[in-house]
Amino acid sequence: MTQELTTSPQTETARPAGGADWWRDAVIYQVYVRSFADSDGDGIGDLRGARERLPHLARLGVDAVWLTPFYASPQADGGYDVADYRAVDPLFGTLGDADDLVRTAHELGLKVIVDIVPNHTSDRHVWFQEALADRPRGAARERYHFRPGRGTHGELPPNDWESVFGGPAWTRTTDPEGTPGEWYLHLFAPEQPDLNWNCPEVAEEFESILRFWLDLGVDGFRVDVAHGMVKAAGLPDIGHTEQAKLIGAQVLPFFDQDGVHEIHRSWRRLLDSYSRADGTVRIGVAEAWAPTSQRLALYVRPDELHQAFNFQFLRCPWDAAAMREVIDESLAATASVGAPTTWVLSNHDVVRHATRYAEDSPDQGLRRARAAALLMLALPGSTYIYQGEELGLPEVTDLPDECRQDPAFFRAFHAGGQDGFRDGCRVPIPWSRDGESYGFGPGGSWLPQPADWPELSVEAQTGDPDSTLELYRGALAARRELPGLGDTPMAWLDAPDGVLALSRPGLVCTLNTLGKEVELPVPGRALLSSAPLAYGAGTVRIPADSCAWWAI
Repeated sequence: MTQELTTSPQTETARPAGGADWWRDAVIYQVYVRSFADSDGDGIGDLRGARERLPHLARLGVDAVWLTPFYASPQADGGYDVADYRAVDPLFGTLGDADDLVRTAHELGLKVIVDIVPNHTSDRHVWFQEALADRPRGAARERYHFRPGRGTHGELPPNDWESVFGGPAWTRTTDPEGTPGEWYLHLFAPEQPDLNWNCPEVAEEFESILRFWLDLGVDGFRVDVAHGMVKAAGLPDIGHTEQAKLIGAQVLPFFDQDGVHEIHRSWRRLLDSYSRADGTVRIGVAEAWAPTSQRLALYVRPDELHQAFNFQFLRCPWDAAAMREVIDESLAATASVGAPTTWVLSNHDVVRHATRYAEDSPDQGLRRARAAALLMLALPGSTYIYQGEELGLPEVTDLPDECRQDPAFFRAFHAGGQDGFRDGCRVPIPWSRDGESYGFGPGGSWLPQPADWPELSVEAQTGDPDSTLELYRGALAARRELPGLGDTPMAWLDAPDGVLALSRPGLVCTLNTLGKEVELPVPGRALLSSAPLAYGAGTVRIPADSCAWWAI
């Protein structure tokens, strides 16, 4: 039986935006730059386009924006193959455009987090070109992982490691005279050689890179593959195939090695030295896959990074008991080190949750996605929103093969790597009902948009009280106005099987994960609901796959 709560007037003042500890309960919006907004009509999103659309994010009610890589790159992996960390790729604009975006964001009250990619560079990076020209065991090769091959003539890879994208994690070089040479390590595409963080020059270079962007005014970094920068001594075999399936399930000799934490400690010291005059800190966010919540918490100890993505929550099925277990484990793990928990449902590497949750139909997936958003935004800690989820966008599952650009797709995804279908969550988002790209830009879009997306556009949903966009706007406004939805405690309330009920100071959240409505005592004054509620005598009927917020 759900505990019955009575309504009491709200007497506390609204939670202030920002502050020195803004990151502990911030709502951060991920912009996948090439798919957000295109200013020049080439079909690819850019920094000027993102800057022009920042008012949408300010109106949405988020606290910060995270930008995916816009650095100089051959684009073998959507910009995560960086050739120059201090230059903006002409595809996305200029360094001046980056500076303008940061300044405009700050004027709108938004902080800016940029991606940093320290595990690997592009094979076009000047360092790797120098390494290819160098001799075996030469100084230039020390910046990467070069090894002689196994077998009689070195024809076999140095160990059995597999690329996350599928196939071997090693590619053999050709010596200047044309003979087969050493092998180099790449945990992702061959165009992304892994850096050797045992080389002091690598650490020195990245400290300089971080300072460059901090001096430009950014508020923090999302650290790509934060768990992968250190490899086990001797690069031992794993003795197991389909290694991509082991990521996040166990410690691997190339992921989640304890040595990464000293790197993050050094970066934390650097970030702390850049605190603003008002005490506002610059933050580091770890993209880290770890087998347990406890190991993930190691990345956010007081002297390491500020946040780490909670992929356990993202991967959780639509099941009340499983959700509660993940939430409890996550909160306990981060509380043990004094850090906030992060919550995320989608990003540029996974199937959009509106589709993941759709067991029976797209409508079911959208209902669950809306409900999950309210649950996520009611939890203590920081929340990440992936562009387009505020529109309820589904995954695009029918892209023609000839349109795909995910490198994993071309690396034979059936060979134990990622599924190769990340393009489906990267389709440019719709802004208006009309136009060749529905307001994305004056030209087309680099991936085709579905024909029914005009009615999911920002224009179509604005002002519609039943739209997903207005649900997000309402939830984010309430989150900012209610001090109990900040960095404060949470408690579970009694609820029937299949239902979650939690309390925060001044608020109760009820989630029904069942395929049928449930009747509960009215918890308080209804604030928001992902689906229409119906009332009886002192009771409320909560529809299937829905969530509601109640003021108490």
